[in-house]
Amino acid sequence: MPRHTRKILADIPPGHEDPLSYAVTARDRSVMQMVEEAVRRKRVMLAYQPVVQAQHPERVAFYEALIRVQDETGRIIPAREFITRVEEMETGRILDCIALEKGLRALAEEPALRLSINMSARSIGYEPWMRALRHGLKRDPTVGERLILEITESSAMTVPELVTGFMARIQQKGVSFALDDFGAGQTSFRYLRDFYFDILKIDGQFIRGIHADPDNQVLTRALVSVARQFDMFTVAEFVENAADAAYLTEIGVDCLQGYYFAAPTVQKPWQHPEGRRASA
Repeated sequence: MPRHTRKILADIPPGHEDPLSYAVTARDRSVMQMVEEAVRRKRVMLAYQPVVQAQHPERVAFYEALIRVQDETGRIIPAREFITRVEEMETGRILDCIALEKGLRALAEEPALRLSINMSARSIGYEPWMRALRHGLKRDPTVGERLILEITESSAMTVPELVTGFMARIQQKGVSFALDDFGAGQTSFRYLRDFYFDILKIDGQFIRGIHADPDNQVLTRALVSVARQFDMFTVAEFVENAADAAYLTEIGVDCLQGYYFAAPTVQKPWQHPEGRRASA
């Protein structure tokens, strides 16, 4: 038996005899500890990925700001390893605050910038986040019209009434809203009608390889039709090749986002256009 396996078995508390489950739990706990430590020490930054116009992909419609958390060695902790678990924790609210504050600062510094910033519906009831939003909108009157707040479908559905009320208030200040990962969750069409999202971002599971996938072609056409019915702008996520980009443009998707056009970068690509494909 390998030495590391013997150590895991030796460390398993009584009543937890499944070594794989214990190892997974221990790893998850370690990742969360690293994330919490990174937040305390402010090892958090934004990476930016362009969302381009489908008909004119050389033109950037807006950038999405993506949270990046570093461990003590400076390596990026993959968001997929913690983002779902922090959703219900205060750490998630703090990350939302950091993303919002950094995004609002970028908008204030660059008058031509249009930026989307991710948030959880739970942050609507978190006073530090709301205070940061109010302060940013008050400090620069032009920010509201250039700010897009992205809420995932699953998050919006946790408190739909709270989200609709919040959106109605903030849209009066010019802020736009995007429903992220559309098609991945359980959005009620009744709520979709009431939400009045400005942008629908179609989930990447329908987009990857779509040019050769008849099932995803039918589903994506249906999602685009829904967006048009409710007068919402469409963005296809995870566009990774020319064939997919061409098909999505053909069926009328408004904007495209993915590694085919550019990877996220911690540089500000509107300041360094030559570095637009640098990854982070």
